[in-house]
Amino acid sequence: MRHIKSQRMEAMYNRWIKTALDFIFASILLLILWPLILLLAIFIRVFLGSPILFKQLRPGLHEKPFVLYKFRTMRDQRDANGVLLDDAERLTRFGRMLRSLSLDELPTLFNALKGEMSLIGPRPLLMEYLPYYLEYQKKRHHVKPGMTGWAQINGRNLLSWDKKFELDVWYVENCSFILDCKIFFLTILKILKREGISAIDHVTMTRFDVESKNAPVDS
Repeated sequence: MRHIKSQRMEAMYNRWIKTALDFIFASILLLILWPLILLLAIFIRVFLGSPILFKQLRPGLHEKPFVLYKFRTMRDQRDANGVLLDDAERLTRFGRMLRSLSLDELPTLFNALKGEMSLIGPRPLLMEYLPYYLEYQKKRHHVKPGMTGWAQINGRNLLSWDKKFELDVWYVENCSFILDCKIFFLTILKILKREGISAIDHVTMTRFDVESKNAPVDS
């Protein structure tokens, strides 16, 4: 009986309370941070060019696609054939600073305001990875994707693909107000310490490898 009551409380939190808190806190953060957001937009336009925002289709709740907003952190440099250069060649010192302080994530607050994302939840990965999920891994889409999550405070981009999925699914199965508060405050500490920003030997994150399942992603 206690277990059933706990499940109902978790369902109520995820469906109603968490959504309301996301809207309230995203609104407050945008009101507080809008001068910084505007300043960063100007700097990005000057140092990295346009467009200022990086937009990409990502899977949301129940795998429903939505457009993710982030500040761009790389130049649009291409080779003689028009192919984009490697991340290491396009990522500038300014872009590294944005990533290390997670400032590139600030526009994602608009996704939370629109109800497409949560402040806390599994990070939205790429649409192209959906066909390769194992059945239990699909559980990560039973809640809204988040700006930060359980995997981000437990290794972030240093994690292997399998470990990241394991932590994401654990979060979905144990989501609660207390856990979200813990993740929120630990995220702040991680940002201040600048931990787990890049994978080993990569400036951002290794690409998904279907054969070996070595698939941490840009998150």
